Amino acid sequence: MHVSVGTVLFGLSGCGYYASRTAHKAQVIMIGMTEQDVQACAGIPTKTQTIDDHVKIFEYQRGRNIGTATTSTLIPVQSVVNIVRDVGGGDGNSCIADFRIVDGKVQDVYYSGDDDMLVGTDGVCSSVVRGCVRRAVPSGSPPNFWKTSAFIQPQPARQPATSPAPVPATTNTISGAAPITPTVAPGAALPVKVLAVTPATVPSATPVAVPATNATDTLQK
Repeated sequence: MHVSVGTVLFGLSGCGYYASRTAHKAQVIMIGMTEQDVQACAGIPTKTQTIDDHVKIFEYQRGRNIGTATTSTLIPVQSVVNIVRDVGGGDGNSCIADFRIVDGKVQDVYYSGDDDMLVGTDGVCSSVVRGCVRRAVPSGSPPNFWKTSAFIQPQPARQPATSPAPVPATTNTISGAAPITPTVAPGAALPVKVLAVTPATVPSATPVAVPATNATDTLQK
């Protein structure tokens, strides 16, 4: 009895765990992958949307069939599965995977839809990227164990805020321009620019009165 219950719980814990890790691992190793390699390992996209000359979107839509658990007389397996689905948010059966291609290479991988399995998140989307994860693709990125989880999608690195470039100070000189040399005919004197000089104003002297002398008085003395 205890072995059977442990087997059921182990089976439930593994239902979707590795699929979720596979889906999240693809969000790491598929960055930088060429669009030719994406179509080679994931297949032809369901939809393709061209945003501009540099950006396009590959969209894949996949579904899964959810089987019915076998119920025995001793262990109500289906009842346990139903309880886990209700508590965990249900067992999804559809996935929409969008690849943003920038200049011919994968920039981002996004998942949406009812894609969560019993354990983990985005496990249904593993059916889209399983072929790209199980076999290494040369144009992809190396795996990162610490960024791969069954419950949390790997988050991109935050880009640092860019400050505006300083505006260079304007000057009157022209970069790269040669100095201007006046052209003078052979034998001719260089032109000289004469500056007008205004003479300083000298205050006029005050005349000093000199007493007149009598010549007769001088001779007598």
